Amino acid sequence: MLFSEKGNRFSIEEAHDADIGQNAVQRYTLEKNDNFILSVDSNKVELVLENKLDREKQKEMNLLLTALDGGSPQRSGTVVIHVTVLDANDNAPVFSQAVYKASLPENSPPDTIVITVSATDADEGLNRDVTYHLSHVSDDDVNLFTIDPKSGEIRVTGVIDFEESSSFEMRVQAKDGLGLTSYCKVIIDVTDINDNAPVIYLKSLTNPIPENVSPGTEVGIINVQDRDSDNNRQVRCSIQQNVPFKLVPSIKNYYSLVTTGQLDRELVSDYNITISATDEGSPPLSSSKTVQLSVADINDNPPVFEEQSYSAYVSENNKPGSTLCSVTARDPDWRQNGTVIYSLLPGEVNGAPVSSYLSVNGDTGVIHAVRSFDYEQFRSFKVQVMARDNGSPPLSSNVTVSVFISDVNDNSPQILYPAPEGNSFMTELVPKAAHGGSLVSKVIAVDSDSGQNAWLSYHIVKSTDPGLFTIGVHSGEIRTQRDISESDSMKQNLIVSVKDNGQPSLSATCSMYLLISDNLAEVPELKDISYDDKNSKLTSYLIIALVSVSTFFLTFIIIILGVRFCRRRKPRLLFDGAVAIPSAYLPPNYADVDGTGTLRSTYNYDAYLTTGSRTSDFKFVSSYNDNTLPADQTLRKSPSDFADPFEHLEVSVEVGDVELNSIHVLRLH
Repeated sequence: MLFSEKGNRFSIEEAHDADIGQNAVQRYTLEKNDNFILSVDSNKVELVLENKLDREKQKEMNLLLTALDGGSPQRSGTVVIHVTVLDANDNAPVFSQAVYKASLPENSPPDTIVITVSATDADEGLNRDVTYHLSHVSDDDVNLFTIDPKSGEIRVTGVIDFEESSSFEMRVQAKDGLGLTSYCKVIIDVTDINDNAPVIYLKSLTNPIPENVSPGTEVGIINVQDRDSDNNRQVRCSIQQNVPFKLVPSIKNYYSLVTTGQLDRELVSDYNITISATDEGSPPLSSSKTVQLSVADINDNPPVFEEQSYSAYVSENNKPGSTLCSVTARDPDWRQNGTVIYSLLPGEVNGAPVSSYLSVNGDTGVIHAVRSFDYEQFRSFKVQVMARDNGSPPLSSNVTVSVFISDVNDNSPQILYPAPEGNSFMTELVPKAAHGGSLVSKVIAVDSDSGQNAWLSYHIVKSTDPGLFTIGVHSGEIRTQRDISESDSMKQNLIVSVKDNGQPSLSATCSMYLLISDNLAEVPELKDISYDDKNSKLTSYLIIALVSVSTFFLTFIIIILGVRFCRRRKPRLLFDGAVAIPSAYLPPNYADVDGTGTLRSTYNYDAYLTTGSRTSDFKFVSSYNDNTLPADQTLRKSPSDFADPFEHLEVSVEVGDVELNSIHVLRLH
């Protein structure tokens, strides 16, 4: 086994010849070869390496060495020199390819084999054992790949992300046992996988949006990015359908968010707009982003009352400042645009400013009474309440508030006939032949209240003969309960109470004087009704005056009846009953006389004679009924305020200082 450099010498053992002298070994010859030559001197025989050996070309060779003697015939001897060429590490590893290329999908799992490199070494033994190493790898990639030192397999050890690096380039070193090395290049192309969903970026946004923006107004700009490549990065954007917005494509990957309709903050004050982006990978990936938009308020809504009209009910004689009702208006606008302020619109109620009757709380809408109301003055009135918001410009609306005043029983019955006051008294004549049930008189009363507070009832609380007369509870008509007898007192005095139906009930009383007589000759005795306890010294004068007046009265009555009989051509009795109404107590403007215990339309009063004062007045009154009375005034006027529209004739008779009782004549139809 031989290893040597050029020029190296290898000693050869000399040949042995038994002969001597010239016959001994004289020379040596070496079979021709490419590597060795023979060097012979007197002392030694050597093989000299003329050309370098290459074990990889020829591992062994046989050299024929011949030794020749000098005898004759010449004899020779040969020897075969077997040369074994020992390996020297004179060959570096050689890769099968100078450049290796591989394709690797991104996101390949760890331990995935990317590629296998291979290098060979012509040497043998230890000199041909090749090991592989990665070299010239960046710090970012050093943990991504590894190579098997024996097999040359390159495997994945880290996360391969196309978006981070689309290719890798590295050098692989092959080293033999004694350190000879060689290199190759490895290029790894990463193929894209659709592993990135689109990303939506909000570049600009107008927030809040005024609710009066016109359709088509741009409110935001959207940008969409996808880190993948090719079709994996082609993105389609869309928006949900239930919002008044849409996406309009702009430059590449940019979209404008615009309005599609009129906004109304009072309907929707905030929008959560979901924008979706989907790529065209397989399978496709998508993502979404929610954009929150607020709608800014514009004062576009006037206050609206909860009811179309309001009604307030209050009892008369209420306390000033009492609460009548409350109005409420809603304004769907925001903050000052939705702040409602209440006020009364200017106006008049019965000629006075409305503010003198009512006031309204500007913040709460509560309406208060400024004064105490009187049902007998007015029963209802209307006012206008305005609700105004605090926007700019302000908006307002109006509502009608009707105030109804309910009656309180605060008025006692007022007796029209007979007069309950004054020093005079009135007397009714009752025929002695009156039968049971005959109408002899009537108490007439009214009540300024209304409803049940004005329902009147009549009661006799005291009478001269309790069993002789009765009074209609609701009509006030005084009738006989039985026939008049001779034993009945000529002078009858009744005290009548008139009550209303209020709670509590109010009442008034009057005195009714009745004279049972068939002729006026008995009239002088009337003085005994009211003056039984007096012994007047003027009796004789009174009798003379009564006779004179009665004579004059009868004569005048006969004349008048004759005139009337000629006009109407139909008879009329002088005494059908005994009811008379003084003109001073008939209110010409009283209307509510039927159904409330007042005058009935079936009675017509024609004439009466009053002698209840120092002046005796005679008047002729035309026939009339209660349905003809006007109704523009109440009964609160004093008797002196009423005018007498029925006056035709007046005769005054003054009889000294004597005060005469009254005689009244009633004609019933």
